[in-house]
Amino acid sequence: MNTPDDGINKEYAHFLSALHGDDLQRLIGMANHARLKNRGNRVDLCSIVNAKSGGCSEDCHFCAQSARNKTGVEVYPLFTKKELFEAAVSARRLGVRRFCVVTSGKKVSARELDEICSFISELRGFGMLPCATLGLLDIAALRKLKEAGLERYHHNLETSENYFSEVCTTHTYWEKVRTIQAAKSTGLSVCSGGIFGLGETWEDRIEMAFALKSLEVDCVPMNFLTPVSGTPLEKRELMTPLEALKIIAIYRLIMPGRGIRVCGGRERTLKEYQSMIFNAGADGLLIGNYLTTSGRNPDEDLKMIFELGLEV
Repeated sequence: MNTPDDGINKEYAHFLSALHGDDLQRLIGMANHARLKNRGNRVDLCSIVNAKSGGCSEDCHFCAQSARNKTGVEVYPLFTKKELFEAAVSARRLGVRRFCVVTSGKKVSARELDEICSFISELRGFGMLPCATLGLLDIAALRKLKEAGLERYHHNLETSENYFSEVCTTHTYWEKVRTIQAAKSTGLSVCSGGIFGLGETWEDRIEMAFALKSLEVDCVPMNFLTPVSGTPLEKRELMTPLEALKIIAIYRLIMPGRGIRVCGGRERTLKEYQSMIFNAGADGLLIGNYLTTSGRNPDEDLKMIFELGLEV
């Protein structure tokens, strides 16, 4: 079956979510066809730096950086420009074009925003595409980032509107939506997705996918929960690799033309199935370390990509 150019509808997405066995393999084949048709045979790589860690006022139940969760995570202020450039240089050596500055907290302060804008301006001249994850910013702050040279703003919905209050109570789903809309209104590219394995249902997963589609985000980062000791979700069991691949495949079919990027938690959830993410529809990969957990050796990821005949 050929995927419609504008993607499958909700009813069909729910039908696909119940597939297993040989039918699941056929679903993955459909997603791979949609990837090749709409995104080609290239993999878009990105890397992040945890530029300000811990001490966050918010109560996101999955997060090691919330001050409400006793996780023992390292706490430090915003990196200096020198430290940010050292991280960017390391990423560039791996062939990464997109480099994202991530900070903990509900949003950065005015002083922090100025420092990050200064770094972004210089990074743009360095030949990289600057991205940022700086919290619930208003349109004035986002416009300032755009003027400094920011290419993309990242702000996850995390889960569906209906399930959001189960994973965070200190800010709302709609505050997140307004941040995404504000970023788009400034002309920034927007990266937004979520975390799977929080206890959400397939209804929640599909609802989030269609919310992201309606917001017309450019790239959808897909994370899989890594339960962190000291958080409310520390005892949550990992989903199976095939469940994760099914999610990737259905998101590709819902949003055939958007970037689908596999990010945090893939090593523990997908295990030896990591190379299957591209057949399942992904065309992007976050390489290197994550915010508070270690990622796979980037050389292993690059080897995997080239052995699969994909281009970076």
